[in-house]
Order: sequence, then C-alpha cells, then structure tokens
Amino acid sequence: MRSFKIILYTCLILVLASCSNSQTLRGVFKQQTPHELYAASIKSAKLDETALGKKWLAAADNALQDSITITLPFKETGYFASDDPRALNYRFDAKRGERIEVTLEIKSRGTLQVFADLFEVPVRAGAAPVAFADTATMQLQYDVTEDLQHLLRLQPELLQSGQYTLTIQAKPTLAFPVQGKTSQHIASVWGDARDAGARSHEGIDIFAKRGTPALAATAGTISRVGTNGLGGKVVWLTDPKMNQRLYYAHLDAQLVTEGQQVQAGDTIGLIGNTGNARGINPHLHFGIYRSGQGAVNPYNYVHQSTKKIPAVKIESSRIGNWVRVDATKANVRLQPSAKGSVIYTLNRHTPLLVTGGTSDWYRIKLPDGAEGYIAESIVAPVTKQIRSLKLAKETQLLDEAHPQAAAKANIQKGSSVAVLGTFDAFSYVQNPEGEIGWIYTSEATTAE
Repeated sequence: MRSFKIILYTCLILVLASCSNSQTLRGVFKQQTPHELYAASIKSAKLDETALGKKWLAAADNALQDSITITLPFKETGYFASDDPRALNYRFDAKRGERIEVTLEIKSRGTLQVFADLFEVPVRAGAAPVAFADTATMQLQYDVTEDLQHLLRLQPELLQSGQYTLTIQAKPTLAFPVQGKTSQHIASVWGDARDAGARSHEGIDIFAKRGTPALAATAGTISRVGTNGLGGKVVWLTDPKMNQRLYYAHLDAQLVTEGQQVQAGDTIGLIGNTGNARGINPHLHFGIYRSGQGAVNPYNYVHQSTKKIPAVKIESSRIGNWVRVDATKANVRLQPSAKGSVIYTLNRHTPLLVTGGTSDWYRIKLPDGAEGYIAESIVAPVTKQIRSLKLAKETQLLDEAHPQAAAKANIQKGSSVAVLGTFDAFSYVQNPEGEIGWIYTSEATTAE
C-alpha cells in the first residue's frame, strides 16, 4: 500500500510540474498570480476531480473566509505536511501609510513552493490579491492605501513537506523628516484644534532645536519653495511614486530650489518657527497631500514602531506532532493572546495536532479540522495512556475522528487498546501492534 502511494505521489508531482510550465506562458498575458497559475494546473490535469485536488482548492477558498487574527509585528514557525493540503490565514489591522513586509523562510529536503497572497478585508468573491509572492525564501512588500484589515494566505504546493518561519511587520513608507528625531518627538498630531476650533491641524508637528536639518522623506522633485502667512518659509516635495506631495513648514531656512531632484535623507531646509509659529518653540510642520484626496494623516507614514518581533518560545519538537489538553478546561483562542477571543473550550485529554507556534502559544488543529491558538503551558505530549479499554466487537482503527474516515487497520474483538485522548464520540488509541488512530468509544466495553 505504501509503495502504491509513493508511485501515485510521484506521478502527481510530474503531472503538476509539466502543467505548471505550460500554464505559465498563458498566464503571463492574463496577469495571473502564481497561486492562480498553480490552481489552473491542478484543473488542467483534472486533479480537481481527485480528493487531494479538491481538498487543496477548498482549503484555498476557506482560508479567505475564516481566519486567525494577529497583531503586528508577528512571527510564527510551523510545518506543512505533504499528506495534508491546507492553507494558513492571518488577519491583521493595517493603516494607510504603513508598509507591510512579509518574510517567509522554508526548510525542506527538496524545493517547496509556497504561495503568499495578501488581500484587503472583506475578501469578495473573485477578488484579486493586492500583493503576492511565491519564492522559497520570500519577501513581500505592500504599501497600504486605506485603513483596512488585511488577510495573508499562505498555501504550499501539493505533496511536499517543510518547515516555515513567517514574519509580518508594519513599517513606515517614508523616512523620518527631522534629523536625529523619531515619532516620539511629535507633540501635536493630526486633527488638533487650531484658531479656537475654527480649523483642525492638517499635519504633525515635530519639535527640534533651531537649525536642525529637515530631511527629504522620500526621493522626488522640489515643486515649490516659497512663503505664506501660516507656514512661513515652506517647501513642497512631490513624490511621484506615491502620487502625493509632502509639505514642510515653519522653516528657518530653505536649502533647495524648485525643480531640484532629491533623495531620501537629503537636507531640504532647517527647522525654525516662521509664519504663525512665532513665539512657539522651533518645530517642523509636516503634511501630506494625496492627489484627489487632499490632506491625509502623516503619522503612520513616518511612525517607527518600537515593538520588537516576538521570539518563538515554544517547544519546536512538538510541531507536526500530537499533544493533549492537560487542564480541566482549556480555551482555544482566535489570537495568540490571553485576551484573544475564545472560539472553543476543550475538556482534559482532548488531542490536538501542533501545526506551528508563536511566542509561547501553539497553533493547533483540532481533530475536526478547526484551528486556533492554545497556551503552551496547558498541553502535554501524548505519551502515557489515560486508561485501557477492552473492545466489545471487531473495530476499525481510523485515520481521523470522523465517521467516514479511512480505516488503517482492524482490531479484533476482545483486544485491549491504550487510550491516549478523547474527542466527542471518539477515542485516540494505540492498538496492540503499536499503531495509533481513532475508534468509536462506544465500541469499547469497560475500562481495565
């Protein structure tokens, strides 16, 4: 049986490889993503008519509906099993002006292709990802244009296994515009009242000593150098890449000319308090004006987060293996946090498959396929038996806790099995030959 599966898997890999190559040329003109090309190759090879192909395609669709929720920065290590087609999903908040950076590292005996697709939430039927990538050591970047939740889907190719380490961060799209300062030196933010409430602040104020260099926050063209009543000495920098203009006001001196090309970090002026800032400590008023939108909040464009990427502290040897709940009750959460929403409450001895982990939380898969996070401290390895059961009749040892699961072996009537865990009407057991699987608990007679 095992040799037959190996031959079948080999044939499937060869078919997918040949179809993928032929689909790639056609896909270039359709501007298909790597994930779409691979899905097309599955359908072209008629693998969508097989259980394995159906499961892969269904996993891709399901990942866009139900998703794990995370906060950034985020890091997770996990495992893709070759015999379990699945897609991972991560939902997180993103702000306009942030740059989402995704890094994926893969460790595999062979080449493992993993498809990464980033979507805006809600994901509508047929929606295209806003960014995508598919390399073994991969980086994906996307500049967020609206305050929306985003969803990242990760899905490996069929029949290949490997370990992954995923990192997701939010960084500013612009360099900080005042030399030697950070967002901690912003003292007046977007929307603060001005002129006794007659208008609101359309920018941020960054305080620094007089004469501190004001820096180009990106490469672009100096489109205007002038003076006005509110801003005093001002400079406008056009950013053609992002279709926006950056506004520098209250300068003590302007050190650029109209039409001049600048790079990020070039000095364009010196901090002062000209215009309506006279009598106030020197600072830079920094604004962003987007084409067709007017003024937008610059904070997330320049905010440099001090949050560190969390270390993965879990016991990595448990990834890809079963554990069980080691507490009277245990909560499975949507987020890897004690404050995360509870999606399941499990009883003691419930078996869980560890598929990954972040910080001191395991990402787990329940016997019915549902996923979530559980604290490492409330689970234990599946080693010692809970009890022994004697079977009242010949019983099938199943590969899943499901009535229609495939049978791995038959266990004779009167045999005793070691119970390693329980879930609903099923027991996770080891038969007398040492094989592990699931049985209906009702088919046992008494505990021994």
